[in-house]
Amino acid sequence: MTIAGPNVTEAYAFACLNCGYGWEQSYEIEHHTDTYGHPFVRYLVDGVKVPSPLTCPTCQNCDGHLVRIMRSGQVAGSSGASSEATEAFGRRAAARRAERPAPRRVWWRSLRGFPHRRQGGAEPA
Repeated sequence: MTIAGPNVTEAYAFACLNCGYGWEQSYEIEHHTDTYGHPFVRYLVDGVKVPSPLTCPTCQNCDGHLVRIMRSGQVAGSSGASSEATEAFGRRAAARRAERPAPRRVWWRSLRGFPHRRQGGAEPA
């Protein structure tokens, strides 16, 4: 593994669409080349390797995965203007999550350990 270029610092703003929480994070991006010559990148936060924020971001507040990614400065600029509205949105979202019924256990899950007949073939003897 070799370093293919200089490190780059990028910052992203995130907004959770489940709870309304917003935050910003800056990443140091290292560009590398593997032993086969294929380029890849590694994301670091405070020197610690983290997964790419672009693949599957997770909310720091509710651990939800319905997160919008924006350029940096989007969350900080709007946080003071409507913090009361954001808190109200978060309370409503939490109430909706609490009202959801528990997932049902379906009957076919109990068949998981039983042997099944093969389709289209002869019965085993």
